[in-house]
Amino acid sequence: MRVGHVRDLHGPVGQPWRLAASAGEGRPWLDLEVVRRRLLAADPGRGHNSALFRQPISTLDDHLGRGLRIEALAELIDGFESLGGARDEDDDAVLESADLRFGPPVLRPPAFRDFYAFEGHVRTMWERRGGEVPEAWYRLPIFYFSNTSEIRGPDDPVWAPDGSTELDFELEVGAIVDTPAFDLSEQRAAEAIGGYFVLNDWSARDLQRDETTVRLGPAKGKDFATTIGPWITTPDELATALTPGATGPELAMTAIVRPGDESQGGVAPVEISRGSWSSAQFSFGAMLARACADVHVRPGEVLGSGTVGGGCLLEVKDQTLGRWLEPGDQVVLSIERLGELRSPVVARASRP
Repeated sequence: MRVGHVRDLHGPVGQPWRLAASAGEGRPWLDLEVVRRRLLAADPGRGHNSALFRQPISTLDDHLGRGLRIEALAELIDGFESLGGARDEDDDAVLESADLRFGPPVLRPPAFRDFYAFEGHVRTMWERRGGEVPEAWYRLPIFYFSNTSEIRGPDDPVWAPDGSTELDFELEVGAIVDTPAFDLSEQRAAEAIGGYFVLNDWSARDLQRDETTVRLGPAKGKDFATTIGPWITTPDELATALTPGATGPELAMTAIVRPGDESQGGVAPVEISRGSWSSAQFSFGAMLARACADVHVRPGEVLGSGTVGGGCLLEVKDQTLGRWLEPGDQVVLSIERLGELRSPVVARASRP
């Protein structure tokens, strides 16, 4: 199942996000509130038997706040099919994906922990400093807290923060926790993850470089934007890509930059990176187990995997794009079965 926030692409400004879901690739997107009302009309007893039907469905944030898990939404898809599916080709429960704009799959995550799980990226970072990967990295899933006030969704613009000329992206897997977690084992923690999405951990490398000299942070080099989307894919859709003992599914992760002068001079898109989720040192179960040790992790909190090897310009700029990101560029991050996350880079607006 795939779950996301949607608006009509050509609808009025300020329209609220709606929660939609699809049974999988190639299946239609359904407006879950329309489906809920239809199922309740067909069987009023559902309102007594299931908490899912007692209140209108608005956002995933609200759904999680009511103590419901993401997988509970599958009841609506199954119920829609049990009623015979779409009534006609103009059924208001069925949404045409080409007519939709997707938003952040969780609008206001309570917290965002970003990990450091891919050895290829970690080794490159340490070698650039003339050092070796610390032994502790192989034992402990390491993370930092980032900012949740600047969450972006698909196609939302991003710009370099004030004072920065070295804007970079980072290709990561994101995960959402959808049930309270506290002192869980790796296996139990994996069961507390409701789904996965593509995550772009934007970086201002010049600001970050200054901050790391004092060994605190990252802070202003990271907190200006994080882009997530285009939707949440539930764990069952990834099961066939898992192999015994692997920390993650065998799914390709790809980063492409479409240069801003592409339309002017015919410059082709540049593939920056191609890696695999399965190369992670730690599973998301291990990451969440570390995160919830002695603390309560709440539904809606987001975890990032850290950058896949080669998945940022800092590692491969000279061999690929040859420069940092500039206004007019578009960054396209893709992960198999999770979708494609596009972000336009724009100039920072002048402020008083």
